[in-house]
Amino acid sequence: MLIKPTPQIFKLILSAGFLFAVNLAKAQFIEPENELLWEISGNGLKTKSYLYGSLHSNDKRLFRFSDSVYVALNRAEAVVLETDIFSLFEDWDTRKEEIKVLYDNKGMPYTGSNKATKTLYGNEDGMPQFLDAYFLEYCYNAQKRFFPLERVEDQLNLVSDYVKPELEGIAETALDFTQERLTEIYLKGDISLLDRMMRTNMSIYPGMYDDLIVNRNKGMFKGIDSLIRKQAVFCAVGAGHLSGDLGLISLLRKKGYKLRKVQAVYSEKPIVEAKDVKSNRSYTYKLDSIGLAAIFPGKPLETNIWDSHPYIIYREMGQGNTYSIEVAPFDSTLTFDEQASIYIASPDASNYTHLFLDDGVEVFEGLSDTYTHGLHWVRLMRGEKYLIILRAYGGNKFMHSNRPNAFFSKVWID
Repeated sequence: MLIKPTPQIFKLILSAGFLFAVNLAKAQFIEPENELLWEISGNGLKTKSYLYGSLHSNDKRLFRFSDSVYVALNRAEAVVLETDIFSLFEDWDTRKEEIKVLYDNKGMPYTGSNKATKTLYGNEDGMPQFLDAYFLEYCYNAQKRFFPLERVEDQLNLVSDYVKPELEGIAETALDFTQERLTEIYLKGDISLLDRMMRTNMSIYPGMYDDLIVNRNKGMFKGIDSLIRKQAVFCAVGAGHLSGDLGLISLLRKKGYKLRKVQAVYSEKPIVEAKDVKSNRSYTYKLDSIGLAAIFPGKPLETNIWDSHPYIIYREMGQGNTYSIEVAPFDSTLTFDEQASIYIASPDASNYTHLFLDDGVEVFEGLSDTYTHGLHWVRLMRGEKYLIILRAYGGNKFMHSNRPNAFFSKVWID
């Protein structure tokens, strides 16, 4: 399933709140007008929850969180987002450009360009995950509970109504402002301006604002109302869903909740909560049936691609990088070398290599080019009864870095 992105997907998620009682460093910077974080209390709640505004981008500037955002994330028992974006790992490659590789006279790949590959959420110079996916990555790495407010299928079906060939131009025009301008407004935390901008741009097509904002607000509100009654929640939704008479802030207040803007305070030195959040940078995956273990940047998706043999995949959707592990039965009628020639489809100018790792494990690895994956790095490992196929690929910078090999080194068989 190849999903076509649209400008509507680039939404903002804002949360509000009060000034947290935290130990701050002496030197601080305050942005009093920033409205991205909101505290939810009252109406019988036993614990406070928080609503935060997110932009669907991997621009590094978006990840300069205030102290209060780190505190809200760290304290939360559950993370709530619009949808489960990780469920698309199997089908969604976010790269927007085809990778080209040159080879020297020894068949070694190289590039004459340091150009960052563009993705649906920015490019390789941004963060590995776009903002919403970063929150989900943190959620799983920190072993917190996760709840989506909408099904992926429903989101995609709704957006598809505005990307049909005959309507595509209208949809593009409906949000006709530059990503840089949108980012500038977001960084200021001006949710009222964002709401006015969305109303104006969506008004070019009747019903768009109601379909993509108002009607979805009603469903999101019901989900948030239910979840915050059970646990402390950090909820991030598109910023366009927060402001206005029919926005989530207003709907929650009408229900009896108290919502207060949390002042954006930035300490010169990282607070304890910031260090705690940032320390959750990896996810250890184990497949006990064959003794396989691997360290991914976040929680991978486990599925099957044939004959019930596991296929494990993780994508860094901001930069467009993919890491995967395929487990296949070892064909005893073929040598390891012969199986390598099947699984590593080396380009004509390149050859795969045979080597032994420091722990004595025999592997084959090299560059492969197939229709399914495109150009990718492959390492083959042999277990007692299984063949382990590791793959890693991404944009121009990723393919010419040590990152594929760094991932390979974090996969082992006990």
